Amino acid sequence: MPIIVNLDVMMAKRKISLGELAERIDLTPANLSILKTGKAKAVRFSTLEAICRELDCQPGDILEFRSEG
Repeated sequence: MPIIVNLDVMMAKRKISLGELAERIDLTPANLSILKTGKAKAVRFSTLEAICRELDCQPGDILEFRSEG
């Protein structure tokens, strides 16, 4: 898939655990894990906004496009 999720990188930079971030953005750890591992098929803007607010980052810090080819 050409969309790469760099949530784990940003979480490491901010020194925040998956459980802590999930609690802060009111998402289950299981659903946040699905997003973090790149297995999610979609992400709501409200979820992306909450993640960016908590991690003090931009959407482009979390999501990246890479061409296949």
